[in-house]
Parts: sequence; C-alpha cells; structure tokens
Amino acid sequence: MAGGPVGAPTPVPRIPDVYAVVFAHDDAGGPGAGVPVERSGGTPLSVGPWRDSWTPAAHAAAVDRARDAIARGDVYQVNVVGHASAPYTGDPGPALGRVAALAGARYGGVLAGPGWAMATASPETLVEVRGGRVITRPIKGTRPATAAGRRELLASAKERAEHVMIVDLERNDLARLPGIGPVRVDELFAVRHWSGLWQAESVVSAPLTGPLDLASLLRAVCPGGSVTGAPKLAALAEIARLEPVGRGVSMGALGWVGTDRVDLGLTIRTVAADGERLHLWAGGGITWDSDPAAEVAEAAAKAAPLRAALARGSG
Repeated sequence: MAGGPVGAPTPVPRIPDVYAVVFAHDDAGGPGAGVPVERSGGTPLSVGPWRDSWTPAAHAAAVDRARDAIARGDVYQVNVVGHASAPYTGDPGPALGRVAALAGARYGGVLAGPGWAMATASPETLVEVRGGRVITRPIKGTRPATAAGRRELLASAKERAEHVMIVDLERNDLARLPGIGPVRVDELFAVRHWSGLWQAESVVSAPLTGPLDLASLLRAVCPGGSVTGAPKLAALAEIARLEPVGRGVSMGALGWVGTDRVDLGLTIRTVAADGERLHLWAGGGITWDSDPAAEVAEAAAKAAPLRAALARGSG
C-alpha cells in the first residue's frame, strides 16, 4: 500500500479486504478444489430506489474543494469518487452477470462469498506481469462514445494534461520496484471504447531484470494512480478529507495470480451486493481546469451502464 491516511469506512464491511479462490488440479489434470459460491435461491431480483452518498451540489462542492487544494499547491490532481446504494430482494446473480458482461470489460467477472457478491466490468489493467515485463494501462479521460465525443476527447488539453500526469505517476510507481529495468511508455493517450463511452488509455511497461515478489509489486502499484491522483500520498489525504463514504471493494484489484503470470484489473465499474443493498461507485480526476458540473455529469455517465444492467429484469 502507498501508506496514505485511512478514508471513510467502507459501506460493505461484510466483504473482506482480501479474498482468494484457490484452484488446484487433480491427478487427471482437470480443475480441482475451489471456493464454493453461495446463491440466494433464484428468486427474481427487485431493486429499490437508489440513494447517493452526496447530492449533485455536494459533489460539485467537493470538486471545488479539490481545486482549492490544487491552487494551494497541495496536489496536482485528485480523483473524487461518489457512492450510491439501493435496497434489493431476490437473487442478484443474473444482474451481476450482466454487469460483468458489459462491452469493453477487459476484466469482467463475478466473485462471491458467504452473504456477499461483487461484479466488475473494468477496462483498466492495474498491473500485469507477462513475457518478462511488468505492464500497467492507466485510463484517464472520458467522453460519450460518439464521433463528436471522440474528437472532443482527442482535442482536450485538460484531459491530455490530466492523463499525462497519471502516466508519469505510473512510471514512477514501476521505477520503485526491485528487479526492474528502464520504464517506457509503449502507447500514449489511445482512445478505447467502454459501454457507451470513449476513454483514453496508455500502456506503461518495464522489463524484469531480477527477482520480484508479489508483495513488493502490490505495494508499489496499489492503490492505482488513476483513482488517486498526484502526488499519490497527498492525493490520498485529499480523498480522505473529501469523500463521505469509503470505496470498499471499488478502486481495488481483481484478477488472477499464477506461477508465471499476474493479471489484475483495477476495480473501477464495480457493483457489490451485501445481502441487503447494492452498491456502486463512480467519479473522476480533478485538475485546476475541471468544471464541477461537468465532473458530476461524467460520474453519472460512468455509473449509468451499471445501473441499467442491474435494472434489466428487475421486478
């Protein structure tokens, strides 16, 4: 972990901070033991009204406070995230499956344990180790997935500056690792599609030149720079000050670890079910040029596909 201050309490304390499903192989080479998934009996899902952790006005005020911190020189950029929840009855499994299947989800999956479940439709790689290289793919910059939206994203000096700051932060995170060679930017500000949105992604990587253990890797890259800001520790202090509800399982990591490969997605675009309520999170990076109303609208646009996937088939 980066070592920043602790933020507000998680709204989903039933879900553990770390959860692993361990797969083995039997003598025949097939799948072996895993952790069983609990289901709620197949009753159709019914979702009640959503309740946001802050009003649009309070969200906009948090953006202004983040801009004040930038003006003071405390941070260059800070990611501000809001939370919403809704009561539900019935089996959330099919709805969570729809979330995981959203278009553009490089890391789409459902994980469940006793009394809880979560789904992610994340397009973003937190960290991957493959072919002798450590790779991260930060995403920063969003517009509607229209021809005009793509042109606007590519032309936006604000979005490009915000993006480059995070790329530099990720380069620094990788450079801190032991057993790592020169860090390079393989691709910068490439525009990708995710469920009705254009998003800007870069690819940062470095060669493995010596031993690297999983704990060191996670300490260097967690939490992801695209969901914190820069400098990372100062941004974490602002997040703790601004956000009224904790991020819980959101903005963490979900993926798999093998003997010769690691592939972890950053759990943006994530929904959690705790047996009583559904929870989701959405936000964006704030710079001095950020417009509060536009930031509120961007967070709503990111949350909309998740809410729509949960609503389909709900009684």
